[in-house]
Amino acid sequence: MIDTKSDTTMQQNQSSGAAAGSEPANYTLRIKTSPVEIAKNRIISLTTYNGQFPGPLLRLKEGQEVKVDVYNETGVPEQLHWHGQFLPVDVDGAAEEGTPFIPAHGKRRIVFTPRPAGFRFYHTHIRAGADLYGGQYSGQVGPVYIEPKHEPGKYDREVFLTLKEFEPTFSRGGDMPMDFLSPATKVKTLEEQGESAMKASLAKGMPHGYEVGYGSFTINGRMLHHGEPIRVKQGERVLFHVLNGSATEIRSLALPGHSFHVVALDGNPVPNPMNVPVLWLGTAERVSAMVQMNHPGVWIMGDTADDDRRHGMGIVVEYAGQKGKPLWVPPPRFRWNYARFAKPGASAPPPDETFEMIFKKENAAEVGFNRWTINGVAYPMANELAPASFHLKEGKRYRIHMRNASDDIHPIHLHRHSFELSSLAGIPTAGILKDVVMLGGYQEATVDFVADNPGLTLFHCHQQLHMDFGFMTLSTTSKDHRRDVRWPARLR
Repeated sequence: MIDTKSDTTMQQNQSSGAAAGSEPANYTLRIKTSPVEIAKNRIISLTTYNGQFPGPLLRLKEGQEVKVDVYNETGVPEQLHWHGQFLPVDVDGAAEEGTPFIPAHGKRRIVFTPRPAGFRFYHTHIRAGADLYGGQYSGQVGPVYIEPKHEPGKYDREVFLTLKEFEPTFSRGGDMPMDFLSPATKVKTLEEQGESAMKASLAKGMPHGYEVGYGSFTINGRMLHHGEPIRVKQGERVLFHVLNGSATEIRSLALPGHSFHVVALDGNPVPNPMNVPVLWLGTAERVSAMVQMNHPGVWIMGDTADDDRRHGMGIVVEYAGQKGKPLWVPPPRFRWNYARFAKPGASAPPPDETFEMIFKKENAAEVGFNRWTINGVAYPMANELAPASFHLKEGKRYRIHMRNASDDIHPIHLHRHSFELSSLAGIPTAGILKDVVMLGGYQEATVDFVADNPGLTLFHCHQQLHMDFGFMTLSTTSKDHRRDVRWPARLR
């Protein structure tokens, strides 16, 4: 099923189950285990929102309060994270920040004012560890579109696409090549550190740490050739909102004979909209791109990786009046560079303070899983409360200088804020606002943000295996720069 502005938007004022005398909810979400048919006679069991994948498209209005009733029909406590929104810690959906859990077989009403406008999403924020049915390996992913107060309306219609793999299994090693990223400059000292650590581990007889592979690949919950096509008319301007809802994978997307005019990244308009032949999205990234339908035919829009596309990562685009077998044509070789969409020749303003972060991998150090550290510290896997590592003053502008001493690409996410990309591989840039950025192996980058959302803020890699095994830290923002008090245990 294709999500457009009119066909799968969750309708307001449906039955909320609210207590008598209380105001009805605007939306109701039910977390439950459901059978989902991803292809003909191929049915898998998933934890879902409202029995479907992806979860219902929620269209909210910027600045207009919304009430969401969330029922947890599973036997484990849950968290629902409103990814990309500027929300208080009790609503954001991260236990590390102090958001109360949605209890097993229980309910929680969530009330918030949506902001900022643009393409956001919601998903579980539970650590999966070795459980390949938990966390974002499950089907708990759904798109959110926050309507701006002033809609430009320079398109004929919208189509929402959620890319997601299922049927995960463990494997050893096998990192994804990063030759699609630009600039490709590696920092020699970081590479020496990472390679030396890996060689020392292997020399001790350690195996490569676990990675995750998948048996099926879907767009909007259907494998290629098993769902309804996107039906278009020649001359239409279609705005595609693409979400990488994967737990661990980086995704690409191409449409033969067409280009994508990128207008927003992670829901935020880009200063320099640009045509590209291929979209690349790290875990949890979103791209909004206009496609001018000017090449009639029946095409496969899909991942550039042949094996992933053959295992389902694609969807058919069918022009009106056109029939025949859907065609795939490989796109030209293309490197993804965020700076293409930046303000030409501009630099970000200087920060009030810079924090240094170095990311390292300890191969197979955690019962066969890689352990990840930030500045030498792995976030504790148990549910005990961890102290904030960075203390911020409200209203100040901070720069995070990130250095990756591993050969993995990390999709880095900052909760409750957007950040500005201020340099990539040492090259200054400005104007691109995001909440996730891919940091290549042995590379460095800086991001800037204003600490304008008081309380605890979680910073982590959005790759589930990395996050679950240490790749997280906390900052805390207060008006008087004193250490924030933790949420009491009874709220957790």
